[in-house]
Amino acid sequence: MSQRRVSSTTDGRLNLEQQRKRAKELLPRLKSENPDATLSQAQWQIAKQLGFSSWPQLKAHVDAIDFAARHPDFAASDEARTSHWRCGNDIAHSLQLAGFKGHFQMLTDPLCMGPVRDLPREAFRAMRSAFISHAFALGEADVARRVADEYNQLETLASAEHSVLWCEADAYDQLFLIRALAALDQAPRKLELIEVDRIPGVERFIGIGQLAPDVLAWLWPQRRLIDDEAVQLAKQAWSAYCASSPVQWAELAHGTHTALPFLARALLRQLQELPGSQDGLSLTERLSLAYIAEAGPVAFGRVYAELMAKREPLPFLGDMMFHALLRPLIDGEHPLLTETEAHLEWPRRMLALTALGHTVLGGDAYWLDHASHERWVGGVCLRPGQSHWALDEQLSPVWRP
Repeated sequence: MSQRRVSSTTDGRLNLEQQRKRAKELLPRLKSENPDATLSQAQWQIAKQLGFSSWPQLKAHVDAIDFAARHPDFAASDEARTSHWRCGNDIAHSLQLAGFKGHFQMLTDPLCMGPVRDLPREAFRAMRSAFISHAFALGEADVARRVADEYNQLETLASAEHSVLWCEADAYDQLFLIRALAALDQAPRKLELIEVDRIPGVERFIGIGQLAPDVLAWLWPQRRLIDDEAVQLAKQAWSAYCASSPVQWAELAHGTHTALPFLARALLRQLQELPGSQDGLSLTERLSLAYIAEAGPVAFGRVYAELMAKREPLPFLGDMMFHALLRPLIDGEHPLLTETEAHLEWPRRMLALTALGHTVLGGDAYWLDHASHERWVGGVCLRPGQSHWALDEQLSPVWRP
């Protein structure tokens, strides 16, 4: 199962000479509009395009990245005893290339999919193993063993000498973060967090996994200690996410939380995986259908690429996760999508809307009136033909009888 995403534009490294060349190439156009334009103004324009307020800020950033690349162990605080935690294996190799010495740990359980309920230890693991095995067509025994191993390791977080969690701002990462913290009684002496939602110079930041090794080294000194306030917030958020009602979850999603500043946005995006009250579609389903309606027939993999590159407001899905989420729209008794070229690997199969797909996308039919699959969003169960929670236009949960 592929959990992490690939680069959409750049890996975060910037070449100052290249940017100087771009500024020189831009200058004639600026002079055609204003004969008094200077190279400094062209450099400012380039810096602004890359997300900096000035050319000196851009230069300082490039210098910091270069320094991190030349001195991968500059902080001397990453030692063999350090555990680097991530919700996937996308940065394991890059950390080694950057010169990090600690060992890598991961939790690959995609908590943004399938049932996530507040159950006793073994029952919770069994629930997640069963979902992962079914959703991704993986062997039950292998999945159960991996889930047990990863969660056993996660339980050592409370007593570990030094741990660092590497997270971005999306639902996949933030749910991993609150799951890890919610299991703690209090903040360990040295549990740190590296958290990022954008990288200077990266036009569309998708995830930490797209970054070059030296950019990971640059992120290293930006880590901060996890405190008890963050642990208590995580406990509250995890309980809300696991509940059968999304009301408390929505309250947190619409709030502001300084202890975990990216949490609310991720919870709000995940809340939008509940069915919309007008069409019964999750946001992922709605974005996918809208693109297929415009471009179809279109390759399955192209739909995923379009969402990650342009349409998804907070990318959180790996390719196999996306494939699993769309299967019920294809395989149901009354499908919204047709899939052709079945002899090909799934990314190359062609998708097109059915008549019902067009009707649901237009808001003239409600998907859960026609769906034949059960779907979970956190602790909220959505069963076709039964009363369920939905989301109104203000992104607030409503009970749909």
